[in-house]
Amino acid sequence: MAAKSKTETKPAVDTVSYDYELLIIGSGPGGHRAAIQGSKLGKRVALAEKNVLMGGVCVHTGTIPSKTLREAALHLTGYRERAIYGASYTVKDDITMSDLMQRTHYVINHEQDVLCHQLQRNGVDVLAGGAAFIDAHTVKVGGDDGGNSRIITAEKIVIATGTATAKDSKIKFDGEYIFTSDELLDVTKIPSSITVIGAGVIGLEYATIYAAIGTRVTLVDARPRLLDFIDSEVIDTLVYQMRQNRMTIRLGESVAAVETFKDGDHERVRVLLESGKEFATEKALVSVGRMGATEGLRLEAAGITADDRGRLKVNENFQTEVDHIYAVGDVIGFPSLASTSREQGRLAVCHAFDYQTDSMPSLFPYGIYTIPEISVCGKTEEELTEAGVPYEIGKATYREISRGHIIGDEDGFLKLLFHMQTRELLGVHIIGEGASELVHIGQAVMGTGGKIDHFIKTVFNYPTLAECYKVAAHNGINRLAQLPPSADVDRESLPVS
Repeated sequence: MAAKSKTETKPAVDTVSYDYELLIIGSGPGGHRAAIQGSKLGKRVALAEKNVLMGGVCVHTGTIPSKTLREAALHLTGYRERAIYGASYTVKDDITMSDLMQRTHYVINHEQDVLCHQLQRNGVDVLAGGAAFIDAHTVKVGGDDGGNSRIITAEKIVIATGTATAKDSKIKFDGEYIFTSDELLDVTKIPSSITVIGAGVIGLEYATIYAAIGTRVTLVDARPRLLDFIDSEVIDTLVYQMRQNRMTIRLGESVAAVETFKDGDHERVRVLLESGKEFATEKALVSVGRMGATEGLRLEAAGITADDRGRLKVNENFQTEVDHIYAVGDVIGFPSLASTSREQGRLAVCHAFDYQTDSMPSLFPYGIYTIPEISVCGKTEEELTEAGVPYEIGKATYREISRGHIIGDEDGFLKLLFHMQTRELLGVHIIGEGASELVHIGQAVMGTGGKIDHFIKTVFNYPTLAECYKVAAHNGINRLAQLPPSADVDRESLPVS
């Protein structure tokens, strides 16, 4: 996100001469939020969407389906209750893909209806069809499939087209035995074994979902460590849990070939690694990254250039090389989260129309819906060590908390990182049930520059997982109290713990 804006050379045109003051391309989280924000500012807004359904990848093949699939799997398998009722406990025997998809389709349809209703009641004109630039203020919408097209002019434009799955040329995709995450929802049968190639967030989420259902999972990734932006202790715990679920993890391994072969009357998948290892599996899910969905936009006509992965460069205000054209969401790359995409859409439109606003970009939370769930906000131990920041930790395990026993999660934990001298909260790292909800308490305290002392003084409902904050705070303060008198710590101001 480091491109500098160039001065627009096109002569200024009176706003009234444009069809719209704001045109959004793409209806995913970033585009949808940008359209609503433009409407709230009293602008004439249109949104162009090439697909029949609104919501983009987030609603139809990404965030919403995967998280709903996860929830359905956890419920039907009885996974959450196994610590209490035993490993053989299940809500339903012989779980089918249809069982899982029933809940998924319900949620997708509901989200689709909500999105359409919000655009409708805010007066946003929805234009059906793919968009392609004619010049920096003019876009053709539709017509690629032989249907009618429209020429639209707009004062400001926001590109929010998201991403598409990247495909390795060494892999022979067929959509049935070898497929990407975008095609996973079309798989009709739960496989007895699956190899997940690529251990990014998407690959890990689906790998752990399949493992919870009972599928034998092999995870392959060329990197030596999983999710290097997540605290290493959290990742170590995740890896332990995955192996407890019979998952085979092959890190530091590159894939040489993936292809189907006949095994009697059945089709199977052969995976060959560059190290010479090979194995067979019933299915293969390939999750090796995503490409910016900018093909077909004719960016060059607007004076914009995408990188070799189809992503767009923007400055701190989400402007591309052309001042009045913005880009938000996954199409600009990291962090590629639905939550951050929404905020980027809001901020871009506010900047476009000179509306003063602010945000907390350094304090956005990550929610990773593996099993177990992970959520973090703020700095990691590795980042603080590299920066030379003197910090201490406070930790609480779910097994210490009554709620942890009630829900059957005794392996989760919450870790707080705080400055040794000022006791300012610097990071929150959680793995376990409810992590993505729990993290927002720490995020709120960090957003106000709060100290770990805040949790000592706070009364939490009992029994709740939120009590982890108080237990972790006591743990951290007690660590400070054990330091020698020569340590640079204000002992007199330490809260009683």
